[in-house]
Amino acid sequence: MPDRKPFQILVLNNIAQIGLKRLPPERYRTDKEAAEPDAILLRSQDLHSMKIAPSVKAIGRAGAGTNNIPVKAMSERGVPVFNAPGANANAVKELVLAGMLIAARNLAPALEFVRAIKGEDAAMAKRVEEGKKQFAGMELPQHTLGVIGLGKIGSLVADAAINLGMNVLGYDPEITVDAAWSLPAQVKKAHSIDEVLKASHIVTLHVPLVPQTRNLVNEKNLDLVRAGTILLNFSREGIVDSAAVVQALTAQKLKYYVTDFPDSRLAGQPGVIALPHLGASTREAEDNCAVMVADQVREYLEHGNVANAVNFPDMTMPRESPYRIAIANANVPSMVAQISTTIASAGLNIHNMLNKSKGEIAYTLVDVDSAASAELVAQLSQIEGVLTVRYLPLQN
Repeated sequence: MPDRKPFQILVLNNIAQIGLKRLPPERYRTDKEAAEPDAILLRSQDLHSMKIAPSVKAIGRAGAGTNNIPVKAMSERGVPVFNAPGANANAVKELVLAGMLIAARNLAPALEFVRAIKGEDAAMAKRVEEGKKQFAGMELPQHTLGVIGLGKIGSLVADAAINLGMNVLGYDPEITVDAAWSLPAQVKKAHSIDEVLKASHIVTLHVPLVPQTRNLVNEKNLDLVRAGTILLNFSREGIVDSAAVVQALTAQKLKYYVTDFPDSRLAGQPGVIALPHLGASTREAEDNCAVMVADQVREYLEHGNVANAVNFPDMTMPRESPYRIAIANANVPSMVAQISTTIASAGLNIHNMLNKSKGEIAYTLVDVDSAASAELVAQLSQIEGVLTVRYLPLQN
């Protein structure tokens, strides 16, 4: 069996080298200007405004959010979009804790106060002693932290808050079984966002930006918070209605809004502590994300296995034959039967098969006992509803 030509990987943004090194150079070529890439690796580059080459078989986002990628269009082409959930979770957790402490201890205005003091040591010392009372803050123990979104990051934040002596109230209607198992037992479960907002001294958001979560925190439910509440958003910009936040700060319903997503409505507003999107900006997080997404894209390109794709089902099938076919199709009835019949009609024996679906996409891996022909691949591609067919024989 002849060796295939190397996979071409278009690298957008700066992907950590430790991740790119997971792609062996004898089988992969990474390039910032690849014209016909087999896959794209990126971080924050906006793909909505780019023409994505027909050759692209996979997209890997070295981070959690994928709102910079046209996921729906890729699904219609049968292209999985991978991300790296949890790889930057510790980095975000630490920044959330920093944000809580900055707000609870009034550190942002205190720093500005000290920065503005001029004069000799004695005069500065006097100003410091006279002014420090206005920055008296609160300690975290016995206060309630509301956590909206209990995935990997939310669970880590909840656990850290409990260790700091806080009461934690959590809400997540979409919590997974794995996340539920990893959630500290001390977390009290809320039944609604309104319940969290009413009962908490500090609220932190950890949900993805999807149509259902846009403006999740808004003018109506911000009216429910107790006076002096601290709101933290290290999730996504669109989760919170910035205009409603400014209104709540003016009304002193919110004491601080700590966010990783500055915008023009928040600029210069008292009570806003805005950071320049630092959530995953640590060397460790960038390395973890790059390694995770490179491994996932490689596993898909070489073996068809899927892990952490936002639009494909998770699916791993150990190799039991050197001849594998991977098929993505619309999630409609009778597809497996048509695929099986077409393979059998070509005189091939199916050694193993796995099929799963996620939303509108279904995905099938088939190991056959002998080599598949180009004619069979073409026949499978012509089945109505099939989006992509990839023949993945093992390399020598």
